[in-house]
Formats: sequence, C-alpha cells, structure tokens
Amino acid sequence: MAGESFPFTSSTLRALRLQREWLEWEDRRRAAAQRSRGSHRSLLSPQTRLLRPRRSCRDPAVHSALFSGDLQQVQALFQGEEAANMIVETVSNQLAWSAEQGFWVLTPKTKQTVPLTIAAARGYTDCVCHLILQGAELDTRIGGRAALHEACARAQADCVRLLLTFGAKANVLSEEGMTPLHLCTDPESLPRAAGRKRHTPLHNACANGCAGLAELLLRHGASATVSNGAGHTPMDCALQAVQDVQNWEPEALFSALLDYGAKPIHPEMLKYCANFPRALEVLLNAYPCVPSCDTWVEAVLPELWQEHEAFYSSALGMVNQPRRLQHLARLAVRAQLGSCCRRATPQLPLPPLLRDYLLLCVEGRIQ
Repeated sequence: MAGESFPFTSSTLRALRLQREWLEWEDRRRAAAQRSRGSHRSLLSPQTRLLRPRRSCRDPAVHSALFSGDLQQVQALFQGEEAANMIVETVSNQLAWSAEQGFWVLTPKTKQTVPLTIAAARGYTDCVCHLILQGAELDTRIGGRAALHEACARAQADCVRLLLTFGAKANVLSEEGMTPLHLCTDPESLPRAAGRKRHTPLHNACANGCAGLAELLLRHGASATVSNGAGHTPMDCALQAVQDVQNWEPEALFSALLDYGAKPIHPEMLKYCANFPRALEVLLNAYPCVPSCDTWVEAVLPELWQEHEAFYSSALGMVNQPRRLQHLARLAVRAQLGSCCRRATPQLPLPPLLRDYLLLCVEGRIQ
C-alpha cells in the first residue's frame, strides 16, 4: 500500500524495511508466546473466547494518512467498525543502556494507540467524525489515554466538543488516574498543581485565562464556587490571571463565572481590574449598588482613563447611589436562575436586547 499511495526516497525505504523487519520479528515472538499458552485455552470461558483481539496496523501509509489528517485517505482506509478500532503500532528508536556492551544503544520501542486518538490529538475534526460514524469506540484507552484525554491535553476544543456530543465519558480515567478535564491546560504543569493544591480543572483554566475552556467546563457541570486547598475559588484564580496573563479580555471569563453561580468579588479586589474597563463593568454590575471606588480608582492609568472617561466617570457618579429599577430587576432574575442563568436565559420570552442585558452585556457605562 505504501508504494501505491506515497513516494519514498531510498533512505526512507531503507528505514521502512528495517522497521518492518523489526515488526516481523516482534510478530514471531508473540506467535511463539501464543503457542506456549495454547494448552491453557480450554480453561477460558466461552465469553472470553468470543472477545477476539483487535487487528493491528503497521503500514506506514496508514500511519501517514492518520498523522497528516488526510480525510480522503482516512475515509478509504477506515471502513467499518473493525478498521475504525484497529490498533495502530509505530516503532521509534530510543536510547537505552546496554550492560553487555557498556554503552548507550538505540533500541526499537513499539507504541500502540487507535485511529480516533491520533485524529483527536491533532484536531482533525473531519477525521474524528468519520471514525466515530464508522463505529470507533469513544473511551478506549489503548496506549494509556482515551481520545478525549489527548484532545484536552492539546487544547483541541472542537474535537472535545465533538467527542462529548457523541457521548464520550467526561470522567474516563487514564492509566495514570487522570480525567480528561485535568489535562485542559499545560499537560505537564497541571497534574503537579492538581496533586499539590487540589485545583479542579476549572481552577486551572481560570488561572491560565482560558475563557473558552472554562466555559466548556462550566457547561458540563464544573462548579464555579468550589474552593481549592488554599481556599481560592475559580473567580480568585481568574483575578490572579488578570495580573499574570498578557493580551486577553478577562470580561468573558468573569461573565461566564457569574452566569454559572459565582459570587461577586469582594470590593477590595476590584483594584486588580482597574485597567480593564470592560471587565470592571461586568464586576460592578454584579452588585446592587456600586461600592466605594477608593480601592481601584487610583490604580487606573491616566491614558486609559482618558480613553474610557465616559465609563470611569459614570462609575464614579454611581458610587453608593441607588441603581435603576431595571438593574435591580436584572439581579433579582439572575438570583432566581442561579447557576442556570446562562443556560436558561436564551429560553426566556424576552427580546434579544433584554436577554443580553440579563447576561451582563458590556454597555460602556454604569447606570
């Protein structure tokens, strides 16, 4: 198949030949081990004998189609449930110490996975959809992780949505005991933080300023009010991200947290958002009355004040003043909806402008 689909250089062909020789040797070793266990087959239950092993694939052309996301090749090669669930094996050379030779040598190592995991990890949504429709198992963990683990670890949000839509289990555990949501940010730093500080995936998404991932977690049941080992809520982590993360718009994250039940922040914390007028507006509109501005007004940069003078002046003018009845009604409806505010608001029989107002849309001034 490789010769028919892809042109290879002489060096590549030699590497493929060596790879196939190694795999053939591996096949002979496995066959010998299988024969040695043949005498025990009669002890297996009928149900166990019905569980036929998955087919393995070692064809470099098949590998290339999956790793490059070639949809036409994937559609041609993966037809039916058996093909969609085959085990994909690759061989890579790794350095290992040889006690006999007394130096490091390159040792072939076989790795196993499945087509769905490869496609999801690389964000090939069309390939993922095709494999699922052909019967690919969503939660299989060949190689240690399910497809959802890899999609979360590499921030492939579209693939995450697709897998969840088709019924992938959000709490499936990897061989290391990790759920996919634990991998929604940096795949190296997050597991350490989760073990040390008892961060939830939402804490980590907020601490990294990942508004899209945070909303995805909230939409699938993450709590916006839970505290970590240090007593910090996701909102506290989002406030810290305002100082640490560069070039982002925190109002989307604050709005999502408030819509899913987070409590308004303590007025003393408003100073961290003083130079983000849109985010400050969202936070101020979570109060029935604008609190004292002494904690944040001095932190506003002069050039930013000049650019957004209409907003800052309106906020100053409303300090400790009664808000409009419309705003108080908004807070009353939001309190009634609670953590279902974002999901329930689109279903209310209200004009679009009022629905946006209910979800704390940014207007550029405080009234």
